[in-house]
Amino acid sequence: MTTTANPNSLSRASSSYLRSAMHQPVQWREWSEEAFATARRENKPILLDIGAVWCHWCHVMDRESYDSPEIAQIVNEHFVAVKVDRDERPDIDSRYQVAVQAVSGQGGWPLTAFLTPDGKPFYGGTYFPPDDHYGRPSFKRVLLSISAAYRDKNADVVAQARMVESAIAQADSFAGRGGDFSPAVIDAIVEAALKMFDPRNGGFGQAPKFPHPSALDLLIDQYARSGNEQLRDVLVTTLEKMARGGVYDQLAGGFHRYSVDERWVVPHFEKMCYDNSELLKNYVHAYQATGSRFFAGVARDIIRWMDEWLSDRERGGFYASQDADYSMEDDGDYFTWTLDETRAVLSETEAEVACLHYDINEIGEMHHNPAKNVLYQRASIEEIAVRIKSKVDDVQGLLESAKKKMYTARQRRPTPYVDKTMYTGWNAMCVSAYLEAAEALRLDDARHFALRSLDRILSQGWQPDRGLSHVIAYSESRGEIRNAPGMLDDYAFVANACIDAYEATGDLSYFRFGKTIGDSMVQRFLDATDGGFFDTELRAECGQPVLGVLATRRKPFQDSPTPAGNPVAAIALLRLYSYSSDTSYREKAERTLEVLAGVAGQFGIFAATYGVAATYYSQPHTQVVVLGEGNLADELYAAAINSFQFGCAVLKIASQEAVPENLPPALAETIPNLAAAKHGKTVAVICSNFACQPPIADPNELKAVLSGATKAAQLPDPRQSRNKKTG
Repeated sequence: MTTTANPNSLSRASSSYLRSAMHQPVQWREWSEEAFATARRENKPILLDIGAVWCHWCHVMDRESYDSPEIAQIVNEHFVAVKVDRDERPDIDSRYQVAVQAVSGQGGWPLTAFLTPDGKPFYGGTYFPPDDHYGRPSFKRVLLSISAAYRDKNADVVAQARMVESAIAQADSFAGRGGDFSPAVIDAIVEAALKMFDPRNGGFGQAPKFPHPSALDLLIDQYARSGNEQLRDVLVTTLEKMARGGVYDQLAGGFHRYSVDERWVVPHFEKMCYDNSELLKNYVHAYQATGSRFFAGVARDIIRWMDEWLSDRERGGFYASQDADYSMEDDGDYFTWTLDETRAVLSETEAEVACLHYDINEIGEMHHNPAKNVLYQRASIEEIAVRIKSKVDDVQGLLESAKKKMYTARQRRPTPYVDKTMYTGWNAMCVSAYLEAAEALRLDDARHFALRSLDRILSQGWQPDRGLSHVIAYSESRGEIRNAPGMLDDYAFVANACIDAYEATGDLSYFRFGKTIGDSMVQRFLDATDGGFFDTELRAECGQPVLGVLATRRKPFQDSPTPAGNPVAAIALLRLYSYSSDTSYREKAERTLEVLAGVAGQFGIFAATYGVAATYYSQPHTQVVVLGEGNLADELYAAAINSFQFGCAVLKIASQEAVPENLPPALAETIPNLAAAKHGKTVAVICSNFACQPPIADPNELKAVLSGATKAAQLPDPRQSRNKKTG
């Protein structure tokens, strides 16, 4: 039996999560042909453990069960043990999540699945305690029962595996769900969000409460178009409550993954780059739609945290996540405070203000240590000023001083692990968010870092012959790198990031990269027969073995936890269409939306990115092109960028650069002539559906025209676009 002094085969892994188990006595293997061959040769079932480095309960199960010599002996004797990092292999995770949910009704991490030697799942669950507890059987009892069933009732096990495999195949079957696209689906998704809205605490549904950034973005867009005050109330209440809650890191900035309560007070403390990228977009878009300086401040604070903790400042790129805990016994201790800890680092008056503002008391919110308090904003500066009979400015100064001292003291604590793995798609999401924030908030540093990060993606993650890789760089460079090929999400997010970079810079090379990657996405993932995109290439086609249930094709349409690959791909295609006038892009996007058109509204907020894609498809695409230099160009650009709606892009191009060879095809047909007609004068040109309006030289007039166009925009009858396409 492997001992802690003799590392198992995970010592050769690239993944930080896998390497964290290298000293466990379980004889772990990576997902590989060798592991499946061993299971077949020894006729043993496979124990599949799927988790992540940021996953609290994964670490708990590691400590309680997989570190146990007694449990390890059972596993090593009766099973072939395979461990998978869900961030590194989302294709494996997504399929076995469906399998375990079909068997047990539960999903999540750690995912514990039992497979036949050829990888077909027949039983599973999530966390199993070491003893009978929480209404769950002990892991030891589960292991022995599964081993006995596989040995003594093998025919039943095989039959169960066939049923579960069928459930996986049917999970993303879209038979009967397709139909003609209708923009009414947007209203259906918005209505579902309104019904789930929690008017007291903000957000959607009850505990546990997740942010749902795509749903928020859809609501912001619909508010910007309609001026509907009910939508404004939903988005403002939610974004303010979240940012004032414990789910937001009140000292460092940035959001934790979700809240375990409905008031956003007690979070699960892990912090993911993709959550923060999408929430950054929410706060930027909400600022553009409402003018709230509070939202702008939160956006800057998210960037502050990402700059400090999740960024490779030297080479560009964004790290994957920060763990919730720093030890097996910990539960958010790095982020939480006792009253004594607070008083130890602050003056008496600072402590008084901080305790009132953040609700720090002798008894806090954490069950494992009741003295620990989660920081959230309970009392406002104005309320505290009245209570302690002081001036608002003085209270504000004391709070700022207290925050700095508490953050400095917190940084001296043992720090939760930062996974410095760089995932291609997640990096692209961060690039897009940074670019949007940089343009709306005038953040030159964020803009430069985003472009440097995108350049790194394109130089390290893209090869014309092999396509995109799923990982740009691993946290642990000592590992043996066997990188998975890029998946649909990687291509869709990178294509969109390239278009964002073109809009931010006017550099046509970014548009060309976006087009190349979008075309490669179509070639590798499009279902040319039935429409829509598969999440992976066929493994045999990209040099990877087809193991377990990976041959099962999936077309992701639901957001979980990141925006779904199919609607994001459709958005990329529609944006390429708007600059190229190549109707094949729009046709492929339309067919993608039609795959789920019959039932998309029934998925509610989990189809929010589908709703965003539907908005891009239904509304006329618009580019506001500012031609010229100097103060007036800056004022025109600011007037345009301060409004928000999906499908409306803002570009700034120097007059001498407005020549056909520097522009994408759709703009090359109109902009150079307008630039020449104005003889170097600075103007803004609004182009929509490949036609441009007369130039505007007054920022206030531009703002009024854009505002009026937003409110007046009507959703076209989709049959008109269909007739134009086929006629």
